[in-house]
Amino acid sequence: MSKSALRRAFAKLAVAIDRRRRWDRFPTPVSLALLMGIRDSLREHNLYDTNVEASLPKLDPAPPPRWLTARTVDGTYNDLSAPAMGAARTRLGRNVPPRRAHPETGERLMTPNPRLVSTTLLARGSEMIPATTLNVLAGAWLQFETRDWFSHGTDPEHPFEVPRPQGDHWPDDPIRLPRTPRDPHAEGDPPGTFVNTETHWWDASQIYGSTAEFQRAIRRPKLGPGRVAIGKDGLVDIDPALLGSSGGLDGWWVGLELLHTVFMREHNAVCEMLGAAYPAWSDDQVFDKARLVIAALLAKIHTVEWTTAILAHPALQIGMRANWFGIASERVHNLVGRLGDSEVLSGIPGSPTDHHTAPYSITEEFVAVYRMHPLVPDDFLVRAVGDPSRRDELAFLDLSGLKSRDVLKRYGATDLFYSFGTAHPGAVTLHNHPRFMQQLRRDDGMVIDLAAVDILRSRERGVPRYNEFRRLLRLPEARSFEDLTGNPKLAAELASVYDSIEDVDLTVGLHAEPPPPGFGFGDTAFRIFILMASRRIKSDRFYTTDFTPETYTPEGMRWIAENDMSSVLVRHYPDLAPALRPVRNAFAPWPVLPDATDSR
Repeated sequence: MSKSALRRAFAKLAVAIDRRRRWDRFPTPVSLALLMGIRDSLREHNLYDTNVEASLPKLDPAPPPRWLTARTVDGTYNDLSAPAMGAARTRLGRNVPPRRAHPETGERLMTPNPRLVSTTLLARGSEMIPATTLNVLAGAWLQFETRDWFSHGTDPEHPFEVPRPQGDHWPDDPIRLPRTPRDPHAEGDPPGTFVNTETHWWDASQIYGSTAEFQRAIRRPKLGPGRVAIGKDGLVDIDPALLGSSGGLDGWWVGLELLHTVFMREHNAVCEMLGAAYPAWSDDQVFDKARLVIAALLAKIHTVEWTTAILAHPALQIGMRANWFGIASERVHNLVGRLGDSEVLSGIPGSPTDHHTAPYSITEEFVAVYRMHPLVPDDFLVRAVGDPSRRDELAFLDLSGLKSRDVLKRYGATDLFYSFGTAHPGAVTLHNHPRFMQQLRRDDGMVIDLAAVDILRSRERGVPRYNEFRRLLRLPEARSFEDLTGNPKLAAELASVYDSIEDVDLTVGLHAEPPPPGFGFGDTAFRIFILMASRRIKSDRFYTTDFTPETYTPEGMRWIAENDMSSVLVRHYPDLAPALRPVRNAFAPWPVLPDATDSR
C-alpha cells in the first residue's frame, strides 16, 4: 500500500472515529493524530476552485526577475506555474462543492428576517460576556489579519430591502442594507461567485496594500532604503483615510491603527538591520526583503501565539506550534534546522509547496466562519502604565474612524497597548454582538445593522446554513435546537425565530454550539480553521520552497526565528516590558501594574 493510500485510509478512519466520539475527548496524542487525519480528509474533500480563464488576469508566464525572489503588490507570480493564482481581484474559492452553494433569493433570503435574528439572538445585553482567557489585543489582531486575507467590498447603490420587524424601532421601513458587489465575470442571477479585492496570500497586504497606488503612498525612501511612512512622532505618516483602504474606513479604529503603527515601525527596524548588513542594496531590494520578513513574522505570530491563545486546548498548543516548527519542537528546529521535507516532523515553513486538490484561494466559507464580531467590546477602559489612578472610560465610537489618530496622540501607543492587554474581549457566543454595531454609520453615510448584514452575507453568497454546512464537512448534524446548544433556554429562543433546525443560519449555529474545552469558538468553525490555517502557509512558495536564507537573507531568517509579539512590542514601546514579562503569550491577559516604582 502506498504512503498516500495509507494516509487516505487513516483520514477516513479518523473522520469515522470523530463522528462517534469527538477528537477532543481522547488523550492528547490520540487527539493530535485524529486532527491530522481530519485535516487530510478536509484537504481531499473540501477545496474547490471557482476561477475560470475569463476571471483571471492575463499575465506573461515569465515574470520580471524581481518577482522571482520578492512578493508582488497584487499577489501575482507567487506560484510561478500559475502566475494569476491568489491575485487580488480574483474569485474566492469554496470549501463546499459549488453545486451545493446556492445563493438564496426571494422569500428564502429574508427568512427568518435578518434584523429579527440580530435583535433576538445576536444582540449584546447590558453586560458583555467576557472571554477571560484573552485580551482585547487578540480581537484587534484578528481584524488586522482578516484585512490582509480578504475583502469583498460593498455595493450600497443596490441595497437589500429588509422588512422592518413588527415592534422594531429602526427609523426606516424597509431597512436598507448593502449587498456584495457583483462578480463582473459571473453568469446567472444571482451570481454564485464573488471577487476578493485583496491578495489571497498571507503577505501582509493590510500594511503594504494590494495596489501600486497604496504601496507608493506608504513608501519613504528619503528616510532610508526600503523605509515606510513613519513620522518623527512615531506614528504612521500618511493620510488616515488611506490607512483604512482595505475595506475602507468602515471598521477602522484605534486597535487597527496601533497594529499598523507597530508593524510599520518594525518594517523600518528590519530595513535598518538589512541596510547595515548590505549597504550597497537599493531601496527596492531592502523594501522587498523587509516585506518578506514582516509577512513571515505576522504568520508566525498568528500561528504559534494568537491561535494557541484562542484555542487553548493541549492538542492545539502542540499542533499549532507543530504547524510552524514540526513535532520535533522549536528547540530542535533552531538547533539543527529541518529534518527532511516532512511538514509533520519539521513544520510547514521550508517544506515542499502543495495546493492539494485545488488551486489556492481564500474561500467564502473561511470568510463566514471568521465573523467574530463579539470579540469587540462596546466600551474601553484606558489605563496608564504604572499609574493605577488613571482610568478613562471611552466608547468604541470614540476610538473609531478618523477619531483614532486623535486618541492615539492623546494617550500614546504605550498606554493604549497596555489598556488593550489588561482588558478582556467579548466571548464568541449568542447575545454578545456589540450594541454599537447594530446601528453603525458607515463612511458613505449609510446606517447599518452589522449583525443583520452578517446573516445576509452568508445567505446571498450561498454559504450553506448550519446543519448543511456540518454535513458537507462530514460532521453529525444537530437533531434539534437543544441538541445544538445543550441549553433549554437558548433552544427555546432559537425555536422562537426559526421554524426548523435546518433553517438555522451558519453564524447563529456557530455561536450557539458549545465549544471544546479551552476553545474560543466552536468545533464546526474549527474544521475550516485547521484546513485553511495550514493551507495559507503550505500553498505559498515564500513559506515553503523559498523559505530559505537565499530568499530572506540569513539575517532575515534569524529575525523571524528570534522574535514574537512581545519582543516586537517591547522593541518599540519599552515601558511595556514589566507588563509583558510575566505572560507567556502576548494575547493572554496582562497583569495590571500597581505603580511605576513597583513595576520595575
